[in-house]
Amino acid sequence: MGFGQGLSGLNAASQNLDVIGNDIANSQTVGYKGSSIAFADVYATSQVGLGVGVANVIQDYSSGDISTTGGQYDVAISGVGQGFFVLQDSSGNTFYTRNGQLNVDSNFNLVNVSNGMKVMGYPANSTFTAASVGANLQPITIPQGNMLPTATSTVTVQTNLNANATPFGANGVGSVMLTETAPTPTASTAYYYKVSGTTTTLYTDAAATTTAAAGISFTDSAGNTYTTAAGGVLSASIPNSVASAVPSTFSPNDSTTYTNAIPTTVYDSLGNSHQMIQYFVKSASSGGNSVYNVYYYLDGNAMTVGGVSGAAQQLNFNSSGTLISPSSPVAVGYTFPTGTTSPAQPLAVSVNYGGGNVTQYGSSFNPHIVANGNASGDYTGVTIAANGNLVASYSNGLTQVVGGLALARFNNPEGLSPGSGNVWTQTEASGQATTGAPGTVGLASLKSQALEQSNVNLSTALVNLIIAQRTYQANAQTIKAQDTVVQNLLNMG
Repeated sequence: MGFGQGLSGLNAASQNLDVIGNDIANSQTVGYKGSSIAFADVYATSQVGLGVGVANVIQDYSSGDISTTGGQYDVAISGVGQGFFVLQDSSGNTFYTRNGQLNVDSNFNLVNVSNGMKVMGYPANSTFTAASVGANLQPITIPQGNMLPTATSTVTVQTNLNANATPFGANGVGSVMLTETAPTPTASTAYYYKVSGTTTTLYTDAAATTTAAAGISFTDSAGNTYTTAAGGVLSASIPNSVASAVPSTFSPNDSTTYTNAIPTTVYDSLGNSHQMIQYFVKSASSGGNSVYNVYYYLDGNAMTVGGVSGAAQQLNFNSSGTLISPSSPVAVGYTFPTGTTSPAQPLAVSVNYGGGNVTQYGSSFNPHIVANGNASGDYTGVTIAANGNLVASYSNGLTQVVGGLALARFNNPEGLSPGSGNVWTQTEASGQATTGAPGTVGLASLKSQALEQSNVNLSTALVNLIIAQRTYQANAQTIKAQDTVVQNLLNMG
């Protein structure tokens, strides 16, 4: 027996003590992976071994416990599958880590707290609904600005319009003072009328049983002129201002002139909110179909329908209560006054009634509205989804995806080279990194506001420390024994 075997044993045991000590020292390091040492015997040409050598230091990539922290940017790699966060230093070098202690720097870049490196990921797509997985990785920046406003462009109405509602103008007899101007001028006299759809019929009696004669010309108190045709049909409708009991024309300020109304909040191109109201007017049937006319007003001002201001859109229903027209969305618009300090772009809204959304059955009116568009919103915070999406929240109650974290996996993670700052670098032995979104291509998912703790079992490490210490002592004894043998030989001489 020579000194070489004992010395190799001391060296191997010392390295084992180093590995175990390093594990114990990092038992509280976030994302740290414990290691174990692999020994190999050493032979030359003789059958007697020359001692022991360290073959490899093997890292244990099993998951550590997940602990909830509540930190806004803290994130743990959790679940089935591999995964390393991808980092980039100031020189553009790429590193990998399991440490999810993240924060933002002075430029709002997402960085790893342990080493200050930038966290790599994917940009948001053009609609801010998901990360653009597959795009080139880039440093993630958390935008602090306002959410952009979006003008309302579509409104979908879902409701039933009561088939039993009384048609506008058919629920009574109106009265009006008229002065006959031809053929026989007379003093102002009370006349009576009924309205059916767009037709006004004049009567001479309050019971509305005797129609006015044809060919008579009248004026009202406001100077409006009328002429009767056959059956007492007037040449023009009677304005509300001179009528009583039964209004003859729709007015958004008179609830007796419409059947139902639906207010909807819409937004212009600057994010200002406006109230658009749809006024539904049950009208007389036409061509065997039931009719509702819809008028549109924005903040009390008439909107255009098909380019005509104040026009109504007619809704036609068959005898089954099914909407038969219009078959396509109604184009409603409004141009804001140019004299305002900051006029918005003209508002163009497509109002959809089709697809079975609007019916006319003998049941109550119960509207539901779906409208797009939003006001601008102040940034209030960000959360990290299980799939890595960074979801920003805003003061307007909305959210949008502003980017996505990427994870990397390797064919042989044991081949990675560890470095300071709780990172690894890619080597030929590890193979190239395969990156993707968490939860895809064999990658683990993420858990936000949580951290993966070190996977070092402190009790096991302490037991291994005692064993390594005894191994070191035993190897020291072999050297001591060899020294005694040599001393005996020297004494014999």
